[in-house]
Amino acid sequence: MATDERQLAAIGATEIRVRGMTCHNCVRHVTEAVQSVTDVAGVLVDLGKERASVRWRPGATGDVKSVLQAIGQAGYSASVEDSASAPRRSNWSPLAGWRFNVVVGSIATLTLMVGEWIFQFGMTRWFQWLAFAVALPVQIFCGARFYRGAWAQLKIGASNMDTLVALGSTTAFVYSAWALFAGLPGHLYFMEAVAIVSLISVGHWLEALASDRAAGALRALLNLAPPTARKLGPNQSEFVVPVAALQCDATVLLKPGDRVPTDGKIIEGNSAVDESMLTGESLPVDKSAGARLYAGTINLNGRVVMRVEAIGEATALAQIILVVQRAQSSRAGIQRLGDRVSNVFVPVVILIALATGLWWGFAPEQARQVSGWLEPFLWSATRPDGALASAIFHAAAVLIIACPCAMGLATPAAIMAGTNAAARRGILIRDGTALEKAGDIDIIFFDKTGTLTQGKPDVIAVEDFRASEARGDAIETIAATLARGSNHPLSQAIARFADETLPLHDWSEHRGAGVAGTIELCDANLAPVKFQLGSLNWLQAAGIDLSAAENFACEWSARGSTILGIAARGQLAGVFAVRDDVKPHAAEVVAQLQQAGHAIYLITGDHERTAAAIAAKLGIPSGNVHAEIRPEKKAALVEELQRSGHKVAFVGDGINDAPALEQADLGIAVSRASDVAREAADIVLLNSDIQAMPEALGLAQATLRTIKQNLFWAFFYNAAGVPLAALGFISPVLCAAAMGLSDLIVIGNALRLRRWRK
Repeated sequence: MATDERQLAAIGATEIRVRGMTCHNCVRHVTEAVQSVTDVAGVLVDLGKERASVRWRPGATGDVKSVLQAIGQAGYSASVEDSASAPRRSNWSPLAGWRFNVVVGSIATLTLMVGEWIFQFGMTRWFQWLAFAVALPVQIFCGARFYRGAWAQLKIGASNMDTLVALGSTTAFVYSAWALFAGLPGHLYFMEAVAIVSLISVGHWLEALASDRAAGALRALLNLAPPTARKLGPNQSEFVVPVAALQCDATVLLKPGDRVPTDGKIIEGNSAVDESMLTGESLPVDKSAGARLYAGTINLNGRVVMRVEAIGEATALAQIILVVQRAQSSRAGIQRLGDRVSNVFVPVVILIALATGLWWGFAPEQARQVSGWLEPFLWSATRPDGALASAIFHAAAVLIIACPCAMGLATPAAIMAGTNAAARRGILIRDGTALEKAGDIDIIFFDKTGTLTQGKPDVIAVEDFRASEARGDAIETIAATLARGSNHPLSQAIARFADETLPLHDWSEHRGAGVAGTIELCDANLAPVKFQLGSLNWLQAAGIDLSAAENFACEWSARGSTILGIAARGQLAGVFAVRDDVKPHAAEVVAQLQQAGHAIYLITGDHERTAAAIAAKLGIPSGNVHAEIRPEKKAALVEELQRSGHKVAFVGDGINDAPALEQADLGIAVSRASDVAREAADIVLLNSDIQAMPEALGLAQATLRTIKQNLFWAFFYNAAGVPLAALGFISPVLCAAAMGLSDLIVIGNALRLRRWRK
């Protein structure tokens, strides 16, 4: 079993054999059909292997019957494949997939081209019989994939590119065979029939190779987690087990060079770990006891023992794979235009081909006059002798040159390439809609803590306002006792400031404001005292007099520090200056975004003086700073700007920013790998440094630009190609080559995103 198949099996996947797919437009239809089924978390469709790996949501029973039914309704046949019992197939075969058509069809096409174009045997009867003998097996065996695809679509009342290819090549072959057996003189089109099948097969083969490259990042993600792990037994014995057999709390040994099999925490040893494939950060991260490890990362130089904390779908890697798969199979709004045209495209082309055939068959002189009138402006047209031959020739050309695949691939090919390129940089773009929204943003809102700042504040100054005779326990110890129960970064900074802990009762947290609790002081003569620790505004609202802290607050807030106060018995007991340093590249990122035409806003719960000091360091205009904003008010502020006609992006660390991320036109979460499942954000930066922000927006905008270019090409190609083919300016052979080239242009343009640089 291939590595990616083992990984999918490890995280819960059902292997399904899908028959009838001929191109990546078919892959898209199968993907959309499978994802429409309830409880499907993601699907990876492999055109070459004719297989779909369906991943289920956690706790789902796996309704395989509904998946098979959905695929059948899309016009393809499907059956469950037990990957364990399936016969092993070599990774490469000279005649696998489209290669059979390419090899056999190319030999037949070259043989007939040499005979007709070089030796001029085309009008001799013996060569026409040879051409029939050569074309017949090509039409039957190489054309079988197109016939099966066309028939499968016809059964559900639909049509696709296979319909056009089957009609075009069959029309040329059947007319030529009838003329040959009837003994009619004139040119026959066996070479054209063979060339149509062969050249379009070459186009599909090249398309598959190009799309395979476009999906490289997803395949790399699937190959990250190893299939086995070194599990430690009760007596520290070491034995190799499949990753799928690991359970939470199991202990796993990692040696230098090992890939981490699943998410866990180090309980012994230390090492440097390469997390570049998950976060885009090239520098190794030092890890010691208590540090988190993520599936797929590489242990570089130390021996460590980890305890398994997450398996299967719960791992960060599985969540990233799910996000990338969802993005690649998503539909951008701009795709609706292409879809609407594609839905009616094939029937319209068939009608145009029929009208062309009737025109050349019943009014050949008029058709020749129109074609001849245009020749001085274009080039010499091809006009066969005889009304019937002309009708067949031009109708077949119209059928062949029309390419619904180019329109169908325009958006998904760009989304696939763009999301893959982003994933390689540690940027997760959730869907095609996010790409569109990124192109319209004019305001970017940054949450301060953990986004523009390090998110690891430290206490840099403290002042105790209690009377000296009443001090007893240190104010730092009292504050640390209160703060330890909170996960807020400022509370954690206070908690780290002192090691001792006092007895605490009736503790409570007021979200975004502070904490309160009753502490038993060391002095046994004193009754337990209720303390409040939090923002000065919160304490003031509680009736606490803050005049004693005015000088301290002015001095340290001007330096960019956040001021917290602690109060007891209705009086201010002390104040703390807590500073969270600005990230090293934050000012540079802000400048780059401003140069790109974005207005930058800062939002924070800090005091106005603190916010102004931070904004000055970052180069954010003072008028764009919103201070003393409670977490629940952030979304309302975003909505207010949206009502003014602005397109707003909100950048936050996700701790309390979910409502604002959801409200914004574009939500960007600055996150670590463990947080990738956050649903509120449209874009997730796996590396917590915002340095990737300009790159994320730039890549999203480049992807949207590529989608528009692809759609323009697809529409232009068909708008120009169909009338030229109808008037004889493009022969059926050139039409087949042009149709394959059209797909390659769309995919090749999308692949440029892999090399995109800001």
